[in-house]
Amino acid sequence: MSSTTSQPAANQNETAELRVGVIGLGFAGTTHLDAFTALPGARVVALAGQEPARLAELGETRQVESLYADWEELVARDDLDIVSIGVPNYLHHPIAVAALTGGKHVFCEKPLATDGDLAAEMVAAARDNDRVLEVAYNHRRRADVQWLRSHLDSAPFGSIYHARASWMRRAGVPGMGSWFTNQALAGGGPLIDLGSHVLDIALYLMDEPRVTSVSAVAYGELGRAGRGGGRRLLGSVADHHPFEVEDFASALLRLDNGGSLRLEASWASYSKAFEDIEVELLGATGGARLHVDNYSTKDTLTLYSDVEGAPTVARPDVQVPGGHHRSVIQEFLAAVAAGADRPAGEPRYAGHHGEYSLHRSRVLDAVYQSAAENREVPVA
Repeated sequence: MSSTTSQPAANQNETAELRVGVIGLGFAGTTHLDAFTALPGARVVALAGQEPARLAELGETRQVESLYADWEELVARDDLDIVSIGVPNYLHHPIAVAALTGGKHVFCEKPLATDGDLAAEMVAAARDNDRVLEVAYNHRRRADVQWLRSHLDSAPFGSIYHARASWMRRAGVPGMGSWFTNQALAGGGPLIDLGSHVLDIALYLMDEPRVTSVSAVAYGELGRAGRGGGRRLLGSVADHHPFEVEDFASALLRLDNGGSLRLEASWASYSKAFEDIEVELLGATGGARLHVDNYSTKDTLTLYSDVEGAPTVARPDVQVPGGHHRSVIQEFLAAVAAGADRPAGEPRYAGHHGEYSLHRSRVLDAVYQSAAENREVPVA
């Protein structure tokens, strides 16, 4: 279905406004759509998705002029500056490569792809065409994470030798029998879905060390028995796929600076609260704990140190408003605009080709390989 064909290029008065096409009608796609719509400097002119009623509803309520059933039609338009991808994981790679080779910048929901090799092809396409490729690691943009990053810059804890990062759900498989539980379509379970976020937060706070090797385990006890189901996300492909992914994973990651990181993620486990997100840093002269219980927005940070030899605990008062997707998209738009202002004849978008996201994909690959082969695995 297509309500229009390709539109003429923006006129002279509109050249500063980036024209955006959004692909996906579920939670991710709608979140991207609303963020781009709310931000200055961009206008969503095209939307694609395969649920006709939802497509028509979003087109009308968000005032999107062109609607498509197939993503290929949207990406083929020659007047778009940006393609935003909010669809199941297995579609990230083909859409992104098509968009990047067609000269569009790409904003992609996490993970970058279902595995590291496909992610590497996306990064290569961004580099070869010198386009921005950004991934929606929106949780690092939380106000508490940003506050802690600034605190570490001004009052470091010395060497951070170990960290713990976890995202645990009591019963939150996002759609039993949907694409989420199919290995080929999703690339994995809670590790790639939730664990990728806390992995990103931890590496970001630790100043981006490289993970060198991984020792991991993974289980699917509850999911395979049909337990632990959560809400079905709008736009899930409910084809009654068997439960082929893990429902819990745990890994020890060794870092190139001599430190280590324990990473855990679950969709379903007999532990903790409904939704429990935690990142803890252990440093030589201090420590910190980020604890988000059921998406709490205050009292999430605790700092540990010594004052005149006595242990101290501090609780910074940091309020955490929503809109984290809007923050990362705002940074994405700023990167696109900054590159456009640079002189021609040199790479304009160097450093914005998705390289840091590729490393996270390689780490996830190693975790899954380690769990499958019951051994420590080096990170590619």
